[in-house]
Amino acid sequence: MKQNLVKKTHMDLTGQFLIAMPTLEDPRFQKSVTYICAHNKEGAMGIVINKPLDLRLNAMLTQLNIETNNANLTEQKVFYGGPVHSDRGFVLHRKSGPWESTISVCEDVSVSTSRDILKAISLGTGPVENLVALGYAGWEAGQLEDEISQNAWLSGPANLAVAFRTPITERWKLAALQLGVNLAQMSTEIGHA
Repeated sequence: MKQNLVKKTHMDLTGQFLIAMPTLEDPRFQKSVTYICAHNKEGAMGIVINKPLDLRLNAMLTQLNIETNNANLTEQKVFYGGPVHSDRGFVLHRKSGPWESTISVCEDVSVSTSRDILKAISLGTGPVENLVALGYAGWEAGQLEDEISQNAWLSGPANLAVAFRTPITERWKLAALQLGVNLAQMSTEIGHA
């Protein structure tokens, strides 16, 4: 008997937004927008861009013994990037400068994990558009694809204005609207006609 083999195709969401559906109840990701930094056959990694912590960047820099006199950093929030390695810092930023420990996500965006970019930000010489997060969101091989097939997430092209310039409380709604989806009109009930 001949077996029918179905080849699973791999989706690549690198550089895209992952937007939590209203039915996603996991408090770590409820109403979240995640910028996907890497997605391949081994899994996916992203930074949540709309869950601020009760921590300002200047306070974090002080804890790291990085001097700053940049007044703007007293207002800049540090974000909950996700539950993986929540003790490590990640800087999502527009490309600029040769920072150590940096991976290029796409033409315009990189993610860095080194002190040199934090020092540059503290001095006002780092990337102007940046988001500093503690931790990241991670998925094992096939896990994200399964969650998407179960309607836990919407995905689509990332709008960098949403990631870096939109008020935090508006990012979830606006990221979905960019895809033509009004989350406020979606029911949280599933399978009820």
